[in-house]
Amino acid sequence: MTDYLQTKIDDRGRATLTMDRPEVHNAFDDALIAAMTAELRRLKTDPGVRVLVLRASGKSFSAGADLAWMRRMADYSREENLADSMALAELMRTLDAFSRPTVALVQGAAFGGGVGLAACCDMVIASEKASFCLSEVKLGLIPAVISPYVVAAIGARRARRYFLSAERFDAAEAHRLGLVHEVVAPELLEERGARFCDTLFRNGPAAMAAAKDLVAAVAGRPADAALIRDTAARIAATRASVEGKEGLGAFLEKRQPAWVKG
Repeated sequence: MTDYLQTKIDDRGRATLTMDRPEVHNAFDDALIAAMTAELRRLKTDPGVRVLVLRASGKSFSAGADLAWMRRMADYSREENLADSMALAELMRTLDAFSRPTVALVQGAAFGGGVGLAACCDMVIASEKASFCLSEVKLGLIPAVISPYVVAAIGARRARRYFLSAERFDAAEAHRLGLVHEVVAPELLEERGARFCDTLFRNGPAAMAAAKDLVAAVAGRPADAALIRDTAARIAATRASVEGKEGLGAFLEKRQPAWVKG
């Protein structure tokens, strides 16, 4: 952990990871990237964590790359730039593949890699004051390592426009594009995030992990014989699991399943 990355885990298993560099609009540098990747890996191995909330302090969600970091990168060799880029790519992959549900709360500006973080989360709730921009081409760069996640979120056709134009767009447009799932008044953002987590806590933890893996497995694939067999095997495995039996038993017996606390 660092002074600019904070984690809290409550007694129900809600882990809140807060980017805390408000003085630089929560911009990335190599230290923050390394710290976030390490913390996500640690939280992934913690059996008490059931939901991950990603948020930021201050006015901005994340301004993307830190200016001082970019100045250093300007003097890097190609090999050093590749290693640096791979570190950011690993952060995005680690967040995207996090085995528990992930919820991003976007309260302000999300630029560049900040958009990538949002696209890697399962659910995104944004304040009406939030804004978004894939600004890399303004600097003569491209949104390369975040592109798989952003394109998956908004589609290739829309990505062509916003990757090339570097236009800034508001939360309503982000919702229309599919990057954001809900838009709320600024004062309701944290409350809506908490209520959404309440919904998630009612669901089977292993089932949610399996459902998340299911989406990755079927997205973009034709419904051929191999995919049909795979999906049938997945539901058979969950039916036979301890959690699946508990969930079905609780439903039939009209009681709460064991994973619901309180």
